[in-house]
Amino acid sequence: MMRIILFIATNILVMAAATLLMRFFGVENYLQGTGINYQALMIMCLIWGGAGSFVSLLISKWMAKNTMGLEEISLNGPYDSLVRKVHTFAKRSGIDKMPEVYIYRSSEPNAFATGPSKNNSLVAVSTGLLETMTEDEVEGVLAHEVAHIANGDMVTMALVQGVVNAFVMFFARVAAFAIDNFLRGDDDEGGGLGAFAYMFLVMGLQILFGILAAPVTMWFSRHREYRADAGAAKLAGKHKMIGALESLQRNMERMTGKHKEMEVMQISSKQAMLELFASHPPLEKRIAALR
Repeated sequence: MMRIILFIATNILVMAAATLLMRFFGVENYLQGTGINYQALMIMCLIWGGAGSFVSLLISKWMAKNTMGLEEISLNGPYDSLVRKVHTFAKRSGIDKMPEVYIYRSSEPNAFATGPSKNNSLVAVSTGLLETMTEDEVEGVLAHEVAHIANGDMVTMALVQGVVNAFVMFFARVAAFAIDNFLRGDDDEGGGLGAFAYMFLVMGLQILFGILAAPVTMWFSRHREYRADAGAAKLAGKHKMIGALESLQRNMERMTGKHKEMEVMQISSKQAMLELFASHPPLEKRIAALR
């Protein structure tokens, strides 16, 4: 849940900052005397909309290290077997520069991979995962995370988010223009919203439309989970990946009533009830797909 909040918050803040800068420097030139220049508006939104997503991507490792309390694992220290396994899977996947490997303190069995590129990435696992899973199951999880890196999922997710951001910015401005015109009425000298109210309305609509557009990015996220599961089955063996998912399922059943929905930074979503906004498919669907 933490990473999805940080990812969305970073996108929103960057888009809001872009809106303020464009307004301050007067570069929002899509408004014309006769209405909106939709082509100019879309070009502007594609440029600025992608900024939030790629800033999130570029600082993803930094954010993870500074918000999750990650502890790096070395080849000569405790948990060194995790590093060797990650490096083995990375080499099999054709990754040139080995991912950094970290551990973090959490009772929940979680793991994640992040980074701006295949050759600038990290894999992190929780202490809870290591305490509740067998060696084979841990291998399945590590292979799954390496598959995410090999598939370039962080970059493609940023591209999808960038396009979604562009449409969010586009429709926020179209809607704000329509509301301003409605309040202004037929008289061009009518009150309207005023410059500051218009700017804050645009930012508010961006947040609203960003939430409404979340199912699009979450659908893609669920799709990439199936691909990473399949990649893990090839790297470590199908039985190990299935075993890891079944272990998660057993753990979640024990936590019924206490479990918080696991999102982007974690391995699974508990139920399909909120599947539209879930970054991961239900475990039973993932297990069935592997079988």
